[in-house]
Amino acid sequence: MGDRTRRRIRWRALLPTAGMTAVAVALSACVPLQELGEPPQREDVLSVDFGDRAPQDGGTLVMALSSEPDRLDPTTSTSLYTRYVMQTMCEKLYDIDEDGDVVPMLASDLPRISDDGLTVDIPLRDDEVLFADGTDFDADAVVTTLTRNVFDEDSMRTSEMGPVDDITALDEDTVRVTFETPFAPFTAALADRAGMIMSPTALEEKGDGFGDAPVCVGAFAFEERIPQTSISVVADPHYYAREDVHLDRIEYRIMTDANIRAANIRSGDVHIADKISPQDFDALEQEADIGTLQVPSLGYQGLTINLENQNEGVEPTPLAEESEIRRALSMAVDREALVNTVFNGWYLPACSGVPDTSPYTSEASQACPEYDPEQAQQILEDLGVETPFPISMKVTNTQDSLRYAQALQAQLAESGFSLSITPVEYTAILDAQDRGDFEAIQLGWSGRVDPHGNLYSFLYTGGGNNYTGLDDEEMNGLLDEAAELTDTDDRAQAYGEVARRSHETNSIIYLYRERYLTAYTEDLAGVQVYADGVVHLSHAGFVAEEDDR
Repeated sequence: MGDRTRRRIRWRALLPTAGMTAVAVALSACVPLQELGEPPQREDVLSVDFGDRAPQDGGTLVMALSSEPDRLDPTTSTSLYTRYVMQTMCEKLYDIDEDGDVVPMLASDLPRISDDGLTVDIPLRDDEVLFADGTDFDADAVVTTLTRNVFDEDSMRTSEMGPVDDITALDEDTVRVTFETPFAPFTAALADRAGMIMSPTALEEKGDGFGDAPVCVGAFAFEERIPQTSISVVADPHYYAREDVHLDRIEYRIMTDANIRAANIRSGDVHIADKISPQDFDALEQEADIGTLQVPSLGYQGLTINLENQNEGVEPTPLAEESEIRRALSMAVDREALVNTVFNGWYLPACSGVPDTSPYTSEASQACPEYDPEQAQQILEDLGVETPFPISMKVTNTQDSLRYAQALQAQLAESGFSLSITPVEYTAILDAQDRGDFEAIQLGWSGRVDPHGNLYSFLYTGGGNNYTGLDDEEMNGLLDEAAELTDTDDRAQAYGEVARRSHETNSIIYLYRERYLTAYTEDLAGVQVYADGVVHLSHAGFVAEEDDR
């Protein structure tokens, strides 16, 4: 086996349970909540290197992708799975490394920030960098992309970019961004979709259709998309580091069923698969010729509550109008017992959008609402609402999401809630979220290295991902303050206050934090999976011979 980057951490123990199949029934008999045992050792494994093995040039790598990406447009997309595919095609100004640090990519160095924090200069690579269509990469191209991300009416990047006042090219290799007020998370935002630079030629030619055949700087270029089936990319001869690219082609095949992904890894029909179920992962770790990668997420899974129904003629529900009902709902969730029951020890409870691995974490941001089913039921009684109190929840129709939803359904029944579950395809649930066509949605966020990316657009009034409709002046002020601070301890304290306020509004009820579980065939190397969840395949390749097995 090739060298693999490892870090050792400790997690809470969890006992395996049988699978669940029914959707609309309480399953307390099927899914008993487990007692906590001794916490097992879990190892972070972030990459598989070539080591002493020689990379083989050529070939097609096949990846099993657990959900279909949305539009392949960095400005408008919202799906984690789009980021998987775009990683090979659209390099960013910055990236994150295995330690979660921001490092230059298409930029030549970290930004130069003025003393007052209002001016940010981004130095660019000055070697011969070309887009996949042969257009020169330069400061003007970067200005075109960043301007689109900030000011396009359909942009999902606007709130990520902050209070931008102006974007200009100082010279061919330097971009200057000026802000109305200081904005500390800006560099981290450019290490994600906001920093993916698009060909200005392609943008002019394709306009809103850019995502149908995207053109960027990358190791690979877009080839074909067959809806609901596959997306393929081919090695880009224009790529500035072409000598580091070993594959001819990558094909992403959509396989939404976790059992099918695991079976295809075992058979060798695919070479790498994301989102391996915890139900399968332990067994795959023991199998010959299969390797595994695993890293804690920067994001979260949670229950998003629709506070302001956007459908004309539909009145907001009592759950939306009464914060005390939402507080009771949060108190009725035993987060630790649920992850211990459903996920075989691989996931952790989450109670805010700040991961415990972040430099901006604090005791306040990691504090969980007390689990108190009796008090939750008492709150409902004091409010005079009829019990069992009904809640309608949409959830993705994946094995693990349904298992969790059904265990949650059984647990909430103990506190006087009646949870009905509607399974929905991943892309359909994103559409329902965009339209506001839900009372509650169980869905997650893959996470960003700066907590601003996990919180602001979801909790700020008018934020690009504020699907709840939360409009809270206190929350807005806390988020603004956190973004303007530059001292790490001060920002950690500020995000602790954001977490406290989120437990009062409960527009999002945080539930758990995933561990990204990836499996691959051991004839593959040069793969990385970092805490942002993206599987990096740009410099992957097959090994000609394993000298170190």
